[in-house]
Amino acid sequence: MHRYRVCGLTVGSDIMLPGLNAATSATPTHDVTIELGTTPTSLSDATANGPTWQIAGQQFLLAIPGIARFLLTDGHHITVTPDTDGDPTDIPIFILGTVFGILLHQRGQIVLHASAVRVNGKAVLFCGRSGSGKSTMAAALAKHGFPVVADDVGAISITAGATPTVHPEGRHLKLWAQAIDRLDLAAGRGDRVRRRLEKYYVAPDDVFVQSLPLAAIYILREARPPHRPGIEQQAAIDGALALRQNAYRPHLVNRMGQKTDYFRAASAIVNSASLFTLTRPLDFKAMPAVIASLEQNWQDIGLLDKAA
Repeated sequence: MHRYRVCGLTVGSDIMLPGLNAATSATPTHDVTIELGTTPTSLSDATANGPTWQIAGQQFLLAIPGIARFLLTDGHHITVTPDTDGDPTDIPIFILGTVFGILLHQRGQIVLHASAVRVNGKAVLFCGRSGSGKSTMAAALAKHGFPVVADDVGAISITAGATPTVHPEGRHLKLWAQAIDRLDLAAGRGDRVRRRLEKYYVAPDDVFVQSLPLAAIYILREARPPHRPGIEQQAAIDGALALRQNAYRPHLVNRMGQKTDYFRAASAIVNSASLFTLTRPLDFKAMPAVIASLEQNWQDIGLLDKAA
């Protein structure tokens, strides 16, 4: 069995999961187990359903045509039935994306669609829709000395009276070939994420498992009229709504009965961490200026020491 550390959890898997960092030590038990097996085609007592999924109690059945069926149970167990007509090498990317995101929801975690970097011992998150440049932002900051904490899934724990904590995702970045070339990351490039995509795993320079206190969150937005480049602080009420909108697979939050949990979590986050909108051009030439503006912002909020 393969062993990994993902979002603060120990994972034992029958399936090799490329792009994950292997666990440094073997453990007799795991927080999450992934196994190949037989899954039902439907859940007879389903209480909620969509085109490709069903929920029944603590079970979540997800069917991805041409890939596999995934049965998630109680936030601890994932059973995978590959599609006989599919490419088995495509299965891991779905496990590490949608499937694991749903599993974290089952476990009651607050899960944002976000990348994250470490800044002065704290976590800074970048939220946004797919294609908004979350991974590219994290990779560029890592080249600038701020190590990657997460690439796609920002798992946050909320404890009453304590600063929210972010759990390292434990996997490699996923970057398009152009981003790898423009950011000079060819030395860390690994396998393709999927055979038909020019997107690759890129190994981080640092691998660590320590959870970090959350310092700031940035909602990414492209600079196009009427939006001009810059960083703007969000009002608390707007920030709470923005975080809810950037939950991982937000349409499932309501269906899994977590709407209230997310509003409470959003309130706790905006009360303890700074929340901003980061508007910037989707242009690699602009990245140095974007990083400079972030560093200035981090100095302004006391996250970094002011330059001498």
